[in-house]
Amino acid sequence: MEHYITLFDSLFLPQGLALHMSMERHAGAYTLWVLCMDEKAHDVLEKLSLPNVRLLRVGELETEELKRVKPGRSKGEYCWTLTPFTPRFVFEADASASRVTYIDADIWFRKSPAALFAELEHSGKHVLITDHAYAPEHDQSATSGQYCVQFMTFTRNGGEAVRKWWEERCVEWCFNRTEDGKFGDQKYLDDWPERFPDQVHVLHDCELAMAPWNAERFPYGRAVIWHFHGLRLIVKDQSLQASFGPYHLPQVVWSYIYKPYLADLRRAIDLIRSCGETARSQTSVTFISRLRHAAYTLRQHGRGLLMMLSGVVKF
Repeated sequence: MEHYITLFDSLFLPQGLALHMSMERHAGAYTLWVLCMDEKAHDVLEKLSLPNVRLLRVGELETEELKRVKPGRSKGEYCWTLTPFTPRFVFEADASASRVTYIDADIWFRKSPAALFAELEHSGKHVLITDHAYAPEHDQSATSGQYCVQFMTFTRNGGEAVRKWWEERCVEWCFNRTEDGKFGDQKYLDDWPERFPDQVHVLHDCELAMAPWNAERFPYGRAVIWHFHGLRLIVKDQSLQASFGPYHLPQVVWSYIYKPYLADLRRAIDLIRSCGETARSQTSVTFISRLRHAAYTLRQHGRGLLMMLSGVVKF
């Protein structure tokens, strides 16, 4: 039994539900803990009563130190501040959990994650992190960090010192800006292989965990998880659109990764509507911004491998 935890509010319910759909297909024996960032998310998930899901309310778990820093942080910054706490919440709630994996809500499983856990176990270490493995044209290592807070495993015993150190740093400082070598919760990971050499293992096989920032660097076929960073939904009455951010996707990635994921998002939105709720737009795209994106695409990638010039697609 693997334990996973993610967090999201009602705005990102579609991604959270798509994550669960993919886990039902590929994760094997698992429990997905969801830290609900608002009551609407909790209410919808409670009504759906999804298999292998356990719900947590953030208001019932906030420590005094979290309450102290919360007013000075944006909603997104506070979610980042909470991330190192999430494995702790599971360990405290379930004594049988020997390890917990934090996963972003916009992760989607394509295959069994057994290969990732096997690599961690073979290393003999207690914490698993993943390299961004940026394609050169998207490399933001200097500002956003070498490693990605997307799929992070901590064991109850051997990983606790690392998790606790990270928790303390994020309470001290966790903001959506670059400052003194820090950025959010993420750049704290940069020196973990040196700071915690006996505890932290960096996933060697970068093709197992992919994202749009390396979609043109690696073939997609071996990816176990895909991180849909930058994907945002635009909901207009019964019309659904998705914006893909600043990334340029090969046609094969669009066909075999993004189209199936969008199908899961549509199913997720139908589930939300079945509970008497509506999905909300996660961004807006102006005509000018679409023209700018199209111009950039033509300039940088005129070879015809891209799925959309506008960066927005109906589904």
